[in-house]
Amino acid sequence: MYYLYHIPGKKIGVTCNLNKRVTLTQGYGPDEYEVLDQSDDIDYISEKEIELQQSYGYKIDRKKYNELIKLNKMNINVTEQTTTFPYPIKKLKGNLMDNIGFKWTSEHGEFVLNLDSIRWIMKNVKTSMYNNNRCYVYNKAFAEWFKTPELWSEDQLDEKPNITDSDMFSKIRDWAEQRGLYSKGNSHTQYVKLQEEAGELAKALLKDDKPEVIDAIGDMVVVLTNLAHLQGVTIEDCIDSAYNVISKRTGKMINGTFVKDE
Repeated sequence: MYYLYHIPGKKIGVTCNLNKRVTLTQGYGPDEYEVLDQSDDIDYISEKEIELQQSYGYKIDRKKYNELIKLNKMNINVTEQTTTFPYPIKKLKGNLMDNIGFKWTSEHGEFVLNLDSIRWIMKNVKTSMYNNNRCYVYNKAFAEWFKTPELWSEDQLDEKPNITDSDMFSKIRDWAEQRGLYSKGNSHTQYVKLQEEAGELAKALLKDDKPEVIDAIGDMVVVLTNLAHLQGVTIEDCIDSAYNVISKRTGKMINGTFVKDE
């Protein structure tokens, strides 16, 4: 979605992320700007921006927004088989959203970033086996989706692997074992790592950045899984123990916090 925003007395602009562009980058709080229009049509919103800049008496952009966004190169690497993005998966969606409208070609056809294609990418992207800070999609599969995107239902795009919680914790432990976290690491280093991830969660909450909140919570679960293993127990046992206690606990909410009965 593209937002046409107005900072009174300053400017009219377009962005896909109001918090990042207007608040974090330019320093204006939500009460200091207004949204004049919004649309998922980049051409419409680009024309509207120029029209309103002129009618409000602001400086008119030399290039329309849709022309600027298409010049925002992502430095992707395209081969016959794959398109590789220069970001880790946890940072990919934000960068894709910042580059909506960006186009590139492969031997299988032309691709363009929009809300639907970004959702497809995030569903099918894989981490590079050579560099954890890069990820890729297969061009042929991507091109096939572009031919008939209407055949991809919401359920197909949002489908999650059919695995149990215990399976996921086992996968985490296998991953840690293969990388020597248990043989070369210890509980103290994992605790320090947990505090680092808690700090990342705090920053994400302050910024109201949901993707980063999800990422930080997931990282903390991974660290706790490894910490439990290093202590000779499983994360499943810890969760069961905690639930057995809280399931019998009574109390009430006070100022947004559950306070147990004495």
